[in-house]
Amino acid sequence: MHATRIEVTGLSAGYGPTRVVDDMSFEVAQGGRLSILGRNGVGKTTLLASLMGLTTHHAGSIVAGDVDLTGFKASARAKHGIGYVPQTRDIFRSLTVEENLITGLKGRRRGALDEAYALFPRLAERRRHFGGQLSGGEQQMLSLARTLLGRPSILLLDEPLEGLAPVICDQIMEIITSLAASGAMTIVLVEQQIERALQFADQVMVVERGRSVWSGECSQLRADPGMVERLLGVGLH
Repeated sequence: MHATRIEVTGLSAGYGPTRVVDDMSFEVAQGGRLSILGRNGVGKTTLLASLMGLTTHHAGSIVAGDVDLTGFKASARAKHGIGYVPQTRDIFRSLTVEENLITGLKGRRRGALDEAYALFPRLAERRRHFGGQLSGGEQQMLSLARTLLGRPSILLLDEPLEGLAPVICDQIMEIITSLAASGAMTIVLVEQQIERALQFADQVMVVERGRSVWSGECSQLRADPGMVERLLGVGLH
């Protein structure tokens, strides 16, 4: 696996005629880590879904490496290295853990499942359990592991820590951080836990009403609690 840069220019997208993301531009370098912050309902989830090709495209371009993905369907974007872990997790509740993972192999040999079990030993213990029998944390692990089996070069994560116990959050962030540090993938993270998001990434973008209203280095934002309060309405802990 090798990380790929992603460049988004003037992106406007939404659902039908409604524009939720408006004139959004940003770039994440090869192997870079970008956290996207913002209050609820400002378009963060729609932005990631648009990068995956799951919304109505109105304007702008999305380039991964040297490939313009703008006109590609979601399946084609996945083949070009975009991996997406949605907020809804989207596991198959009536399939076992192992059967869920098999759907993420994308033509790879079944032996590759060992990679998922090495990252998430809990899934190895639960491999015969159905998706619907798993806890929220286990379902999140399964969703992430299934996406990683496709060996994406760009990973889009939509609030992977939502509703999870702190110890599970720690485990997931440790895995995501190690993947980023390996240089295997470029990671775009949408997350409501501001401190964790800023600790993880090197760059941050704040979204408001479908537009980018601030972007820069995480260290810059962390050093200015007043700006965090103004932009996000909450303080850092």
